[in-house]
Amino acid sequence: MFNKIIKLAHKKCSKLEFPENGLQFYEVVVKHASRNAAPAPAPVTITAPAVAPANSDSQNPSPAVPPSNSTVIEPLRDVDESEHRALILQKIQGCCLLCDFSDTVDSVNERETKRQTLEELIETIHSGSFGFSENQEDLINMVSVNIFRCPPPSPHGTEYLEPEEEDRYLDPSWPHLQLVYDILLRYVVSPEIDVKTSKRYIDHVFVTKLIDLFDSEDMREREYLKNILHRIYGKYMGLRPFIRNAINDVFYRFVFETQRHSGISELLEIHASIINGFALPMKEEHRQFLIRTLIPLHKPKSISFYHEQLTHCVVQFVEKDNRLADPVIKGMLKYWPVSNSRKEVLFLGELELVLEAAQCTDSLRCIASLFRQIGRCLSSSQFQVAERAFFLWSNEYFVSLVAQNRNVILPVIFEALENNMKGHWSRVVQGLTANVRKMFLEMDTELFEVCQRQYIEKEAKTIELEEKRELTWEKLEAEAAQALREDIVN
Repeated sequence: MFNKIIKLAHKKCSKLEFPENGLQFYEVVVKHASRNAAPAPAPVTITAPAVAPANSDSQNPSPAVPPSNSTVIEPLRDVDESEHRALILQKIQGCCLLCDFSDTVDSVNERETKRQTLEELIETIHSGSFGFSENQEDLINMVSVNIFRCPPPSPHGTEYLEPEEEDRYLDPSWPHLQLVYDILLRYVVSPEIDVKTSKRYIDHVFVTKLIDLFDSEDMREREYLKNILHRIYGKYMGLRPFIRNAINDVFYRFVFETQRHSGISELLEIHASIINGFALPMKEEHRQFLIRTLIPLHKPKSISFYHEQLTHCVVQFVEKDNRLADPVIKGMLKYWPVSNSRKEVLFLGELELVLEAAQCTDSLRCIASLFRQIGRCLSSSQFQVAERAFFLWSNEYFVSLVAQNRNVILPVIFEALENNMKGHWSRVVQGLTANVRKMFLEMDTELFEVCQRQYIEKEAKTIELEEKRELTWEKLEAEAAQALREDIVN
C-alpha cells in the first residue's frame, strides 16, 4: 500500500512547468529566524493527501484532502547506505503534500508529520549526507510546491499601511514555510551544487516567481526571500541582468500603477548591495536606473516605509560619481511634497546626505532652484519643516557650499529670513533665523546690506501696489454706488 502512495505522490510532484506570461516580481535579503535545534526525530508518518501539480495553475492550490491512511517511514539514520537515497527521495516527495492550516483539529497529525520530515531533511543536509546533486530536481519541485502559492487578500485593500507590531500579519503555514526556505537557502549556498547544472532549475521562471513572493505581508518570509535572492544574484552570474530588470518592473508597477507593495524596502536593500559593486566608469544602464527608477520612487505617499533604503541607494550613486548629484537634486525638486510635512522632513534629510556625498559644487547647476525650495521650507508654518531646514546650517559642508555660492543663495532666501524675523509664530524658528542672518552678515557684510536694501525697496513697492489696489477698489465701489442711486432715481 505504501509503495502505491509514494508512486502517486511522485506522479503528482513531477517536474514543474511555469508559464512565461502573467507573472509578477518581488525580492528580499534574509535574516535567519532563530530556531532551536530540533531533537532527534521519531519515526515519521508520511501521509498521502491529494496534491495539485505545481504547474501554472498551482498559484491557487486547492486545500489538501484529509488522508485515508498512513505509513511509517523510519528515520534516515536507521537505514543502510544502500537505502539512504531512496528514503531521502520518499521524504522529499512526502513533503510535497500541502497541509490545511485552516483546520485546527483534523490536520494536526499531518502538519506535525510534515514538520518533522522537513527538520530531518535539514539535519541530513547539515550532516553532509544529503546529496544535493542527486536530488536537486525533486528538491526544487518540493520547494516550488510549498512556497509558490496565492497570497491572501490584503486587509488594507489597495493602500499600504504599516501595521502595529502586535497587528503584523503572520502566515499560519510559517512552521512549514520556514523549514522549506531554510532548505532552499542551504541548496543555493551549497558548494556541492554545480552552477551549470542547477541553472536548469534556478532559471528565469523560478526567479520571477521568487520575486513575486516579496509582496508577502509576513516580514519573516520577506527576510528569507531577501537573503536567498541576494545569494542567487551573487552565485548565478548569468541571471544578474534579468534579476535587476525584474526588480525594476516591480518598482515601475509600484510607482505608476498600484502604489502598494510590501517588499519595496527589502528590494532596495538588495539593490544597495548591487550598487556597491558597480565598477567605474559607471555604465549608462546604471545611470538610467537611478534617473528612471530610484528618483520616481520619491513620488508615492508611502515613501516613509522605505525611505531609509532609498536614500542609501541614491547616496551610493552620488558617492561613486558626484556629477549625479545634479540630476538627483532636480528629481527630488520635481517630486517635492506640497502639503505633506512628514515627507518634506524626509526630503530635507536626504538632501543633506546627497550634498555631503557630492563634495563638489562645480557640477551643481541647480543651486538657485534648490535654495528657492529651501527658502520656502525656512518660512514654513509647520515648525518641524522649518527647524529641519535650519538644521542644514549645522552641517560643515553645507555651510561651505553656502559660502562659496553666497552671491546666488542669499538673494534667494533673504526674504524668507526677514519674514521669519517679522512674524513667524515659533520662537525657536525665530532664534534659528537670527543665527543664520548673523552668519550671512559676518560672511559678507556688503552683500547682506545689498540684499537688505533690495528687500526694503521690494516691501515699499508692495505697499505702494497694495495702496493703489485699495484705491482702485474704493473708486469702483463709489462708481457702482453712484450708478445704483441713479437707477433708483430713474
